[in-house]
Amino acid sequence: MKAQELAALEADLNRRETDIRRREEAVSGAVVRTDKRNWPPCFPIIHHDIAKEIPIHAQKLQYLAFLTWLGIVLCLVFNVVAITVCWIKGGGVKIFFLAIIYAFIGCPLSYVLWYKPLYNAMRTDSALRFGWFFMFYLLHIAFCIFAAIAPPVIFRGKSLTGILAAIDIFSDSAFVGIFYLVGFGLFCLESLLSFWVLQKIYSFIRGNK
Repeated sequence: MKAQELAALEADLNRRETDIRRREEAVSGAVVRTDKRNWPPCFPIIHHDIAKEIPIHAQKLQYLAFLTWLGIVLCLVFNVVAITVCWIKGGGVKIFFLAIIYAFIGCPLSYVLWYKPLYNAMRTDSALRFGWFFMFYLLHIAFCIFAAIAPPVIFRGKSLTGILAAIDIFSDSAFVGIFYLVGFGLFCLESLLSFWVLQKIYSFIRGNK
């Protein structure tokens, strides 16, 4: 039994040593890597390299968080598509411009306010950055839930593809209503996935890896 405990302790120490070495390498080359934009590969606009910069035991969580960021981008882009269809069918140009604003502001802000802070927190194990991430990630989840419901607050809620807007749209056009239902499904999935990732990251910080 003691041999197994010693082996487990040695493995844990080796893992910690590897993580420390990786972080030291990341810090020593931070200036070079930060300046190198490498994602997306077709048109690099940000620096992103989970495999090389994030400790091995945290990479899975970082990939999951990255998936939720891609998810909100997909939700907002599809929201523009659905609202464009609604506008063409006579829904009004105001909801189209609002959808464009949501996408153009929401995509970069979500990256800057919660995804990048988490990325940096995983690299440096910074409690402050983790706190920043949690604050804005909760706002992200709240927005996804709000969008999935789409209460009639702004232009009867039709600028977001939520369930209430979909029900309202169906009375005018079933074709447009289908687009809204798909958008509703995407926002629901994003909400559930984000909440699950939030729990996983909280457990990770508490040491329940």
